[in-house]
Amino acid sequence: MARPRIDPVVWQPDRAPHRARQGSGGRPMPPVRLRTLSGQGPEDVAVDSRGRVYTGLADGRIVLVTDDHTETVAETGGRPLGVEVQRDGRLVVCDAVRGLLRVDPITGRLETLVAAGTPVDGAPLRLCNNAAVATDGTIFFSDSSQRFTLAHWKADLLEHSGTGRLLRRDPDGRTGVVRDGLHFANGVALAADESFVVVAETGAYRLIRIWLAGPRAGGVDRLADNLPGFPDNLSRGTDGLLWIALGSPRNTLLDLLSPRHPALRRAVWALPERLQPKPADTAWVQALDVDGRLVHDLQTRVPGFSMVTGVREHRGRVWLGSLHGTAVATFDVPAAD
Repeated sequence: MARPRIDPVVWQPDRAPHRARQGSGGRPMPPVRLRTLSGQGPEDVAVDSRGRVYTGLADGRIVLVTDDHTETVAETGGRPLGVEVQRDGRLVVCDAVRGLLRVDPITGRLETLVAAGTPVDGAPLRLCNNAAVATDGTIFFSDSSQRFTLAHWKADLLEHSGTGRLLRRDPDGRTGVVRDGLHFANGVALAADESFVVVAETGAYRLIRIWLAGPRAGGVDRLADNLPGFPDNLSRGTDGLLWIALGSPRNTLLDLLSPRHPALRRAVWALPERLQPKPADTAWVQALDVDGRLVHDLQTRVPGFSMVTGVREHRGRVWLGSLHGTAVATFDVPAAD
């Protein structure tokens, strides 16, 4: 597949925090158990009210993960990424090829909510990535890039042109833009009281908070900034915390080249794949409280599992997904300091 041209934008990232150069947090990640799947690329994980775990695979399948096998519940015909559970048990699926979908895991029935390519405020839905579902059925979801497809996600990080968006689909089917100009819009999560929605900007190492209700409604601020790694999917746990999948620590070369002449990043993009910067061999998640204070910082090396792109806490257990893995991982939440 030919690589698209990139037109890098010069920008000055903040100096990476010291944590970006460490291999673990202040305490070790608890023992991690793997559940091998009958497929590859469980990018996200979702857990329903009964504790059943779902994920989407690179071959288009949505699967139920049990102790000893995976059971296919639906096939999207595309590439499912983010998976969320509605109050009625149906799944909202962000598919990088098909768009925003809804799946009934009992019947396998597939419904297209917003098809890929559908104009939303004048620009097409191009890379549907992650979502959060409000109690009234409103769906907030990310459109990561207007420039590149999932196959070339690295190009968006190198270019830093800020074409990602946070979109909103109302229960009546109307769809609009909540926030644009985002640097690879990725994970999405709602506050427990739904007073704000958070979206991860993977390419800017930050979490943006958009206020939906209360005295600050309509305002925007940063819940977390200058993160030590690349934030991917987000989720609100049953513990009330905001969990962040950190796909990899910050890349020193990328931070070094970002404020320099764009030709340097074009040269990096032209290198053979084996010579380009790669995610580190690590599994890393963090959890924040509603004010952005760090509660958990858990990182380790797990043989056979790395590049955490999805995280979900459910009743004291954390589930992890990986864009390139062949298993989902799980561990028990340690007591907070």
